[in-house]
Amino acid sequence: METSYKGNNRMMTGIVFGVLTYWLFSQSLINVMPEVQLDLGISLGVLNTAISLTGLFSGMFIVAAGGISDRIGRKKMTTIGLLLNIIGSLCLVFAQETVLLIIGRVIQGFSAACIMPATIALVKTYFDGADRQRALSYWSFGSWGGGGICSFAGGLIATYLGWRWIFIFSIILTVLSMFLIKDVPESKAEQSNSSKFDFSGFVIFILVMVALNVVITRGGDFGWTSPISLTLMAVTVIGGWVFFKVVKGKSNGFIDLSLFENKYFTGATVSNFLLNAVAGALIVANTYVQMARGYSSFQSGLLSIGYLVAVLAMIRVGEKILQRSGPRKPMVLACLLVIAGIMLMTLTMLPNSIYSVVVFIGFTVYGIGLGLYATPSTDTAVDNVPSAKAGEAAGIYKMSSTLGGSFGLAISVTVYGVVEKAGNMEAAASIGLLVNAIFALLALLAVVTAIPKEGVKKSIKERKAS
Repeated sequence: METSYKGNNRMMTGIVFGVLTYWLFSQSLINVMPEVQLDLGISLGVLNTAISLTGLFSGMFIVAAGGISDRIGRKKMTTIGLLLNIIGSLCLVFAQETVLLIIGRVIQGFSAACIMPATIALVKTYFDGADRQRALSYWSFGSWGGGGICSFAGGLIATYLGWRWIFIFSIILTVLSMFLIKDVPESKAEQSNSSKFDFSGFVIFILVMVALNVVITRGGDFGWTSPISLTLMAVTVIGGWVFFKVVKGKSNGFIDLSLFENKYFTGATVSNFLLNAVAGALIVANTYVQMARGYSSFQSGLLSIGYLVAVLAMIRVGEKILQRSGPRKPMVLACLLVIAGIMLMTLTMLPNSIYSVVVFIGFTVYGIGLGLYATPSTDTAVDNVPSAKAGEAAGIYKMSSTLGGSFGLAISVTVYGVVEKAGNMEAAASIGLLVNAIFALLALLAVVTAIPKEGVKKSIKERKAS
């Protein structure tokens, strides 16, 4: 749609508030797991499943939502997502048992699926060049910095008001977001009438993701060699192979595999999945210091405040490095820093006071890395795709975020729980954190192998010339 509208600070503030709603109901709940578990009287396994459902449903539907936003309008899809968050948050405010908790988490997953890709596509539509990179930095304040902001805020709110108040604040932010973006014009892409939704690919994808999530989160309860777990593993492997074959043979596949022919998009998306998986380090560290060392949720939140400050401070730095030397350099440095930060957190043999200092430093280094990574990765993903595919590409990119976070959390909690059952919480925390260091190492390999080293500066000059 043709319009003379240019993105402004009001629009970006509304978008950032909308993106922050995801972290308020995602990261904050992670930080207050003991309170929620005690209040609702549910097991850690059930609570872990409920927490991961938001990321799972967001990840499953985010590509579809991104593609639909290209058709019906990115602003309209953002508004739908914000309304869904109000409904989902109300479910959690009034939850007295598992049912409303599960329903609310699922609705919030749909909410995130609508908001994330649509807001990225709005940024791509109404900002250009260096202004777009600046806007994506602010979007990253909400997306990447939101984890730290809401981890701290969630602990503070839960300690002094109760965990349900987290979702009341989420509703308030949602209303503010809707007000601030109300004057943004609608943005749609031209679509051919032959472009039909790939329902078969969508259904197969959902079955695979559900099977994979359930086997990760509940495999220990079922027994890893039980018929249920083995069946779920088979569904995941065989279903994944079938999905690839079905989507590859279609021009309108649920996931447009042609987007991955661009090495920049591939490197950004794969590394994004893996660096979001290291969110498991937060849940392991927070759970460990609360359960083993007697910290309150607010005290554990204070340990990660360096992460919050570092992410917010380094996002614009990552943007500047991107503009000078391309995406590869800041993304490589980011992965190395994340690995170093997590390794500091694994030193659980240290006494309380020293360990608190080490973990604070670890969280800070971890945050510096994620801050450097945010803008180069997001800009690389959206800058190298056609405008008509902006919503879909943003959906795939954010799917990698939500699924990475969901599975990273599930795997981390599972590993922590398995080792913790042996009675050694220190070993459980160290091993659970090492799993996250491995995710960061794999992200580094993805950046190094997929994002070209040669021709990066040339590519930037070509984009400026165009």
